[in-house]
Amino acid sequence: MLNSAQIIGCTNSHVVRLEAIDSANKSGNMYLQKNTAAAFIALQKSALAAGIDCQIVSSFRSFERQLHIWNRKWRGELAVLNDDQVPINMAELSDVEKCHAILRWSALPGASRHHWGTDIDVYDQAATSAAGHKLQLVPSEYAENGICGTLFNWLNEHAQEYGFTKPYAIDQGGIGVEPWHLSYAPVANLVLEQYPQDALYAILEKSDIEGKSTIMAQFDYILQRYVFI
Repeated sequence: MLNSAQIIGCTNSHVVRLEAIDSANKSGNMYLQKNTAAAFIALQKSALAAGIDCQIVSSFRSFERQLHIWNRKWRGELAVLNDDQVPINMAELSDVEKCHAILRWSALPGASRHHWGTDIDVYDQAATSAAGHKLQLVPSEYAENGICGTLFNWLNEHAQEYGFTKPYAIDQGGIGVEPWHLSYAPVANLVLEQYPQDALYAILEKSDIEGKSTIMAQFDYILQRYVFI
């Protein structure tokens, strides 16, 4: 089981470099929790046997990295998109609206499943490269006729055989649909059962996160809507 610091992303002591397990892996510079890494390699080899080049575009992410993303989005330095993938004019929103606009596609620092080392974003590298396509991680890329559509269909049929689920497969009113996101359930489900809510609150109170007063006023609600799903 992961400890609080690992779950919140304040340490990387629970993750290993994929290359250390599989030296020839094209996603080798990604970091995963060790059981997750072994399961992903098995999934990846099975996909390759079916002619699909499943690679990781995002794996472990630290608290500081998530904080950097959050603060840049809050300040308008990075685009925040609506459900139609159109940039939102953040200057027109209240602080509460800004908070939830960011949370739709980016996790609260300390509350990202990517901190756990159990969650990954995947794509079909060969298909993307062959088409000269620049991956954007938008739902249309994983639609039936999308560049990663074949991968998406294969994962729907086989991901659970390797312990992976899709926590954002449907819109539950919190995080938007992310067909590229896989979670290694045997470990991730244990994290959710013992989630260190008080420790996260304390870390955020001490952080330099933008919109802190708005976040802390809604803290419990944010966890229920965006994390405990």
